[in-house]
Amino acid sequence: MTDSKDMGKKQLGPLDEEQLISSHARYSTKDFSFQPNSGFSSFAGHLGLSHIPLALQVFFLIVFSVLLVVVLAKVFSIPSSQGQEQSSQEKVYQELTQLKAGVDRLCRPCPWDWTPFQGSCYFFSVVQKAWNDSATACQKVGAQLVVIKSDEEQNFLQQSSKKRGNTWMGLIDMNKESTWHWVDGSPLTLSFMKYWNKGEPNNLGEEDCAEFKGDGWNDSKCDNKNFWICKKTKTSCPSK
Repeated sequence: MTDSKDMGKKQLGPLDEEQLISSHARYSTKDFSFQPNSGFSSFAGHLGLSHIPLALQVFFLIVFSVLLVVVLAKVFSIPSSQGQEQSSQEKVYQELTQLKAGVDRLCRPCPWDWTPFQGSCYFFSVVQKAWNDSATACQKVGAQLVVIKSDEEQNFLQQSSKKRGNTWMGLIDMNKESTWHWVDGSPLTLSFMKYWNKGEPNNLGEEDCAEFKGDGWNDSKCDNKNFWICKKTKTSCPSK
C-alpha cells in the first residue's frame, strides 16, 4: 500500500504540482467571493471598492453609472441650447426689423399735435402765456415763435389764430422802438407792413410784442397773456 502511494507521488511531475497548487488557490473557500482574475473585481479595485461588500459595490457602481449618464446628457444638450439661443436672437431681430418698418410707414413729417404747412410744422398752443414765456416754451421743443416768410404762410396763420384769439408771433421791437425784427434776427421787410391792423403799431403804453389779432397784426404789451404759435422745419421720412 505504501508503495502505491509513493508511486502516485512519483508520477506527479513539477508542472503537475504547480497546476494543482494553482487550482487549489483558485477554488479555495477563503477566496470564493471574487476570483483574482475576475473583471468585475478588477474594475472595483480601480475604483477603490475592493475592500467593500458586494452589495455596496454594486450600489456605488449604479450611482456612478447614473452620474455618468447625467453628465453625458448635459454635454450633448449644450449644442441644442446654443441653437435655441441663436434661434431666439434671430426671432428678436426679425421682430425689430418688422417694428422699424412699421414705424417708417407711420413716419410723420410733423409731431402728432403739430400742423404741417408747406415745409414747416406749427404748434398752436391751447393755453396762454406772456411773450417771453411763450418764446421759452417753443425753444424747449426745438422750435421758435413763428417767423413769417411768405404771404401764403401769413394767410394760413392769420386764419388759424383768428379762431383761437390773440396769438403771439416772433416779432418784437424791444431793442429799438419802431424797429421791428423777428426772433431769428431778420428785420421786418416793407412787404409785410401791410399786415398791421389800421393805426398799428401805435406803441400805446410800451407795446413791444406783435400778435395776431382779428384780421391783422397788433402791437401789445409783452406781459399780456396770449396763445402762441411755434414753428420748426418738417422732418424727412425714410424713402419707401
